[in-house]
Amino acid sequence: MTTVGGAGAVHIVGAGLAGLAAGVALMRAGLTVIVYEMAGHAGGRCRSFHAQALGRRIDNGNHLMLSGNGQVMSYLNTIGALETLWQPREAAFAFVDFETTERWSIRPGRGAIPFWLCDKSRRVPGVTAFQHLAALKLLWAPRSASVADCFDTSSPLFKMFVEPLTIAVLNTDPHEAAASLLVPVLRQTLGRGEAACRPCIPMQGLSESLIDPALKFIRAGGGEIQFHKRVRDFQFAGDRLDGFSLDAAAVTLDKNDTVIVATPPDTAADLLPGLTVPQQHRAIVNAHFSLDKAVLEPGFVGVINGRSQWIFVRDTIASVTISAATELVDFGPEKIASLLWPEVCQVLGIPDCALPPFRIIKEKRATIAQTPKQEALRPPTGTPWKNLFIAGDWTATGLPATIEGAVLSGNKAADAVLQL
Repeated sequence: MTTVGGAGAVHIVGAGLAGLAAGVALMRAGLTVIVYEMAGHAGGRCRSFHAQALGRRIDNGNHLMLSGNGQVMSYLNTIGALETLWQPREAAFAFVDFETTERWSIRPGRGAIPFWLCDKSRRVPGVTAFQHLAALKLLWAPRSASVADCFDTSSPLFKMFVEPLTIAVLNTDPHEAAASLLVPVLRQTLGRGEAACRPCIPMQGLSESLIDPALKFIRAGGGEIQFHKRVRDFQFAGDRLDGFSLDAAAVTLDKNDTVIVATPPDTAADLLPGLTVPQQHRAIVNAHFSLDKAVLEPGFVGVINGRSQWIFVRDTIASVTISAATELVDFGPEKIASLLWPEVCQVLGIPDCALPPFRIIKEKRATIAQTPKQEALRPPTGTPWKNLFIAGDWTATGLPATIEGAVLSGNKAADAVLQL
């Protein structure tokens, strides 16, 4: 039987974004960190890889960050990766309606008071400034309310802004998505003005911005990242975790050691007896298409009345994201590509719609279903065991299951360790 682990070490199970955020925070505080990852790579659902069909690296999905995401920006600053993001000079969110062919942009103004709504060129077309203020109903919505409960669902504001925003942020249809989870996002971004709403897109890829610099930071401080390592069989002694199995080895914890479980919810529930976790999930489908010419700057367009929801363009790749993809996730790759590529052509003004090389990525359990009932099942950072904590975008952070939520969960777990 092999025993590992030194005094005061923090063992982190899972090298996804939550686990890495916790590791970075703890390394910055001077603690010893060991990260175990069952896969051969870090990043989980937020990473880049080489797609043979396209002959280049792509992201496994499109994850839009905004300048107002304070947890993410602080994390990137710590690992020295802020400069790897592209950011426009001014926040603007372009949309196209396939039914009317109308194109417009939502352009928030400076300051927390939304005077920009008085300029019709900046807001949803056909919607008055007063009608935009209907979103304030979200602030007083009960925790049981869905986003749709707070709006006239037949209104242009709902169909052209609230619905696509909700699906993008919560990966859940607004008729069932928890209104309480959309509020903090709006406060963090639109509620703080244009400077907090600027899109931040990795110039190379998710791994190059969010994952690889974190691995480098942890290793540079003397921390360990161990891949192809499966943690199982937690052994408890009273109100503490005493040890666990690491593949064929037994890990006995020192009295000052702590553990952070930063895995998907089902895995965490298998490790921790009695842990209640959300049981429902929602899918995301991403389609990546090769372009003949590279674009000079990254960008994206929201689609109304189409199968596509958001079309991102970076370098020689056009990527389509469909959230809450209940129907599309069961289609075959060729059918998905053939349905989405004509919409890409229409948005980008490409005359030749012959299907190019493509790669379809399905995440059937991309996020938890962010409904009021599932929100109530999200567990806190702490556990009944004094030296054991959990992290993940599915935990009770008060934010949706996003990159910002994942980083916040890791920071909350790190803070809990530091307070011991």
